[in-house]
Amino acid sequence: MLFEVTHVTTYNYSRPVFLEPHTLRFHPRSDGQQRVNRFDLSVNPHPEVITECLDCEGNVVTEVWFGNLTSAFEVTVQFAVETLRRDPFDYLLSPGAEKMPIQYPSEEGPSLVPYLDGAGVDGSVAKFAQTVAEQAKGQTVPFLFLLTQQIHEVCRNVIRQEGDPLPSSVTLANREGSCRDLTVLFMDACRSRGIASRFVSGYQEGVSGLSERDLHAWAEVYLPGGGWRSYDPTLGLAVSDRHIAVAASRTSHGAAPITGTFRGTEATTQMTSRIELAVAASPA
Repeated sequence: MLFEVTHVTTYNYSRPVFLEPHTLRFHPRSDGQQRVNRFDLSVNPHPEVITECLDCEGNVVTEVWFGNLTSAFEVTVQFAVETLRRDPFDYLLSPGAEKMPIQYPSEEGPSLVPYLDGAGVDGSVAKFAQTVAEQAKGQTVPFLFLLTQQIHEVCRNVIRQEGDPLPSSVTLANREGSCRDLTVLFMDACRSRGIASRFVSGYQEGVSGLSERDLHAWAEVYLPGGGWRSYDPTLGLAVSDRHIAVAASRTSHGAAPITGTFRGTEATTQMTSRIELAVAASPA
C-alpha cells in the first residue's frame, strides 16, 4: 500500500526559552517491510546545526542544535511510504524457535540480550503469559497469536496523550490502557517466556476519513528464520502492510518521536500534534 503522511508537532512556551539539543525520530524505516519514496523535514526555528544519523538500534534520527531563545518549536514532516508485507507469516521458523523458550543462535544471542531482559516483569504478568503459553501448548507462533488476541479482548483501549507507558502489571490489573501500555504488556509477557521483543512507534491506517489521528505503538518479536515480526495487541492482529514503522527500541523512550529539554525560568509548555494520513494508492 502507498501512504502519504503529514505530521506537525508544535510546542508553545509561556515565555521565551533556550532549546537544548533535540533528537527527532520521524524518518520511517526502509527495509524489507516498507520503502520510503519521499521524506521532507522542516524545523522551526531553524537549527544552528542539523545532522542525520543512525542510533545504536538502527533507527534513522535527526540531531538538532539551537542558538537563540524562542517562544515556539515546531517540527513538520511529510513523507510517502510503500508498505510491502501483505503476508505477516511469510517465513519458516528455525527448529530451535518452534517452542518456548526460543533457542537463539549463539551468534545472535548477545545482540538480543537487551530485548530478552525480563528481570522486572511482575509476577502477575508472568502468570498471565504462562497461562497463554499453556493454551498454546508451548508453541511459539500460536502463543504470539493468542497473546495478541487476549490482550485485545481483555484490555479496553483508551486514549492517553501524555506520559510514559504504565507498568504492565497496572495495565493488566486495570484491564485497559493506551496503545503504548498494551504494547509494554505484550513485550513483558513475551520476555517472561524467553522471546525477544521491542517497542515500535509509527502510524497505522485506521479508519479512512478521520480528521484526527494519533501516533501508534505496537511490538516486534525476533524469530529465527523470520527476523523481527510485528504484532499489534491494540488491534489484536499480526501486522502486515497497514502499519508504518518509524522507530524501534528495547524501551518506549528510545522510540519517542522527539526527545530533548529546554531552559527557561518558570516557563511552561503546551504540545499539540496534527497527523494527516491517506492511502495514495493500492497495488493491484
